[in-house]
Amino acid sequence: MCVAAPMRIVEMSGDEGIAEQGGVRRKVSLALLDSVVIGDFVLVHAGFAIATLDEEEALRDIEAIDACMGGGEDAGP
Repeated sequence: MCVAAPMRIVEMSGDEGIAEQGGVRRKVSLALLDSVVIGDFVLVHAGFAIATLDEEEALRDIEAIDACMGGGEDAGP
């Protein structure tokens, strides 16, 4: 199974960027996307931004991932 993570672009230089989620920053390639600007949410897989997400969708996905990992409000004991 492959997993891609929603992350926000916080820095850019050419076809590379820095994406951040939950305090974690990763260098990502932006070469597969037509246009990305700082502040955009992207879906990151294997070091590549493979899609852009609107903020509402990204935040919903982040919340669902957090819940699955035991960090959400509904995670229980």
